[in-house]
Amino acid sequence: MLIAAARIITASGAVPGAASVLAPGYLTCADGTITSVGAGLPPGRPDVRLSDGVLLPGFVDLQVNGYFGVELADSDAAGWATVARRLPETGTTAFLPTFVTSPLDAMITSLLRAAGTVPDLAVPHARVLGIHLEGPFISASRAGAHNPAWAISPDPASIDALLTAGSGLVRLVTLAPELDGAMSAVKQLVRAGVLVSVGHSDATAHQVSAAAMCGVTMVTHLFNAQRPMHHREPGVVGQALSDTRLVSSLIADLHHVSGQVAAITFGAAPGRICLVTDAAACAGMPAGRYLLGGEPIELTEDDGTPPARPDGTLAGSTLRMDSAVANMVAAGVGLAEAVVAATRIPADLIGRRDLGRIEPAAAADLTWLNDSLRTTATWIAGRQVFGPALG
Repeated sequence: MLIAAARIITASGAVPGAASVLAPGYLTCADGTITSVGAGLPPGRPDVRLSDGVLLPGFVDLQVNGYFGVELADSDAAGWATVARRLPETGTTAFLPTFVTSPLDAMITSLLRAAGTVPDLAVPHARVLGIHLEGPFISASRAGAHNPAWAISPDPASIDALLTAGSGLVRLVTLAPELDGAMSAVKQLVRAGVLVSVGHSDATAHQVSAAAMCGVTMVTHLFNAQRPMHHREPGVVGQALSDTRLVSSLIADLHHVSGQVAAITFGAAPGRICLVTDAAACAGMPAGRYLLGGEPIELTEDDGTPPARPDGTLAGSTLRMDSAVANMVAAGVGLAEAVVAATRIPADLIGRRDLGRIEPAAAADLTWLNDSLRTTATWIAGRQVFGPALG
């Protein structure tokens, strides 16, 4: 297949945060893989011609609790299929289903269920890249929308039980490094090939730095449910922005973090910010009551306002990844930089260098946004899975 486009953002390149813009440009793909990319007019008659908008790599979202009425941690196979089939409507072609803090036995049950479901999800479904466990090893004082009664300190047996239940699916664990046993837990998880992130944490900057020494490489939803930056104690936020070992995820809905602060964040940590949705079951749904972590949340408006717990605590979001990119552009971040934060940076974080870029040998996972940065069409492995018939 030969695709010609008015603009292509490749999100490729050796420089962190850099992205090539081809205007116009083209690509070819075969057997689900990109075979060539070029600037200018295509070398032949295109199978697909995109005369406006911008062609990007498919979005990679590392934090999806649920979507379209489905809470993934508590769903059956049909619910998982619904989410994975419909996420390409938002431009997302790969994601990490996320399980928030629950009693340990409940998290093990969720992992066992997922392990029996994920292998059956293939194109046209978005790629399931593993599972993100956002807890239960978190600080009760920084629980946010998580139930603090279920927060526990890590120990080797609990970690082994979670990893065994996941059958290799556990790909990312968010924990609080100040907890007893946390540094040993980080080393245990890293040895098992799991990405470890600081989150829901009251850690000092020194404790976050020590965690990075042990193998932590990420901070979960920067600014939210963590010790903030103070001019005498940088906290989680200050260490995340200044420590080049760390990449921070950002919920770019303009509610969890203001546009002005988001722009400052991109400026302070270029090439080290990745966009996530933290979407809950209410995403893509009308106002109403839903679940997160098995407990109620309420969406009062369907205008992008996040859902909340009964006490008003923000609880996930209704964000789309294409909207996340558009929001960052509106905040003053360059389009190419915002695209890289939603594609290559998260893909690289979890070791999937075949995703999140448009370059030879990468997967032909593509998203075409219109001039308003809304998803018009999506391809996974070279197969169009969303949008009008093209060509």
